[in-house]
Amino acid sequence: MLIVLCLALFLDALDVSMIGVALPSIGAELGLATAELQWVVSGYVLGFGGLLLLGGRTADLMGRRKVFLIALAAFALASLLGGVVDSGPLLIASRCLKGVAAAFTAPTGLSIITTTFAEGRHRNRALSIYTIFGASGFSSGLIFGGLMTGIGWRWTFFFPVPIAIAALIVGFALIPRDRPDATGGYDLLGAITSTSAMLVLVYSVVTAPEIGWLHPRTVGLFLVAAALVAAFIMTERRVAHPLVRLGILRVGSLVRANVAMMALFGSFASFQFLLTLFLQQALGRTPLEMAMALLPTGLLVALSAFFSDRLIDRFGTPRLITAGLLALSAGYLLFLRVDTDPVYATMILPTALLLGVGFALGFPSINVQATAGVDDDEQGLAAGLVQTSGQVGGALVLAVTTALIAVDHATGAGATSDATAEQMLAHFQPGLYFVTAVALLGVALTALPLLFGRRPTAPTESSENTETADLRTTV
Repeated sequence: MLIVLCLALFLDALDVSMIGVALPSIGAELGLATAELQWVVSGYVLGFGGLLLLGGRTADLMGRRKVFLIALAAFALASLLGGVVDSGPLLIASRCLKGVAAAFTAPTGLSIITTTFAEGRHRNRALSIYTIFGASGFSSGLIFGGLMTGIGWRWTFFFPVPIAIAALIVGFALIPRDRPDATGGYDLLGAITSTSAMLVLVYSVVTAPEIGWLHPRTVGLFLVAAALVAAFIMTERRVAHPLVRLGILRVGSLVRANVAMMALFGSFASFQFLLTLFLQQALGRTPLEMAMALLPTGLLVALSAFFSDRLIDRFGTPRLITAGLLALSAGYLLFLRVDTDPVYATMILPTALLLGVGFALGFPSINVQATAGVDDDEQGLAAGLVQTSGQVGGALVLAVTTALIAVDHATGAGATSDATAEQMLAHFQPGLYFVTAVALLGVALTALPLLFGRRPTAPTESSENTETADLRTTV
């Protein structure tokens, strides 16, 4: 059962990075500019992040097995549709549908694990394996993306289809039937307001450089996004069965885990976006060469599956999360030295290694900390919340990064077809600085409790009678 769930998460993460490698080829064939290309990534991320909480709540209400299998089938269908469409808007729409399907498989799979394995050593082991599959999927997507794009970018959409179908068949046989753990209804208004707020906010940031940050339309869109956020909070306070029980946010360890996930996934997704465009457009590298450049990242993440749970048991999640974000920050800082004729061993390899270390330490630790001490009837909520944070962080950081590298129409500078490598590097530099700043901010926010607060404790094997006390100590 664990293998089937891991495979589904592997596909969710694989899709984000695999499509990222194919972006220049997609843009060239469909005539999409950089600002439009980011919607191929953001469409999936917004569909994923916008409905993750609803996906987790649906699993609690309807039964996890049923929700997981239906969503996995929808994921396979959306992958197939993405490979046959012939226009940018239709491609983005298929990516949104695929993200919606992933929004139900990801939190459901995680909540199946947390309700199957008792909190402590066994759950830490299962979650470490599960999250490492997710991180490995994200890293492996670079390699598969390079291989598939070499054949044709449409194969990056077709590739997950047979794997998803195989996982669906095996999952139907292996995942045990279950009963809903929660009662009540759906908070559709909360799902609509939260998803709409993210969509409007990302659209505002992406379009602002073109029409102006103080343009009435830009200001109006930001006000609409703020109003939608306020409506979401008011809805969650008043409805009988909220999408997010706001009281869960009083758990300090859970909040810190969600902030760390935003910094980790947001910075890495945006860095990959920039690196893909820089290596392929500015330096003329092939998709496979670009993918091989980050191969050490994927290898380190995959190898960490053998010992990450032991690291969590020994050092605790707060220290590992901080160390992971610190490694990512160091990798981004080192990459700022890059020039238009980079030596791989000295300019790219150190960054690739540090990114692998950062993901291997941070990703499983964040997921363990985010679900520790949460009752079974809210495991879907906790799982959806941390994954939502990652997707929201990815969408918002990528939107700001895209805005920072937007073409300057007044001077004609930017990532145009006739720009030199030096011009394109200068064009991408502001985005690289911003990605680095996001990771460093994550380090600061996660390290403060270690430096000035009570010593945090890691989730460890404990009896039912001590779980509440352990949670209070962690907070």
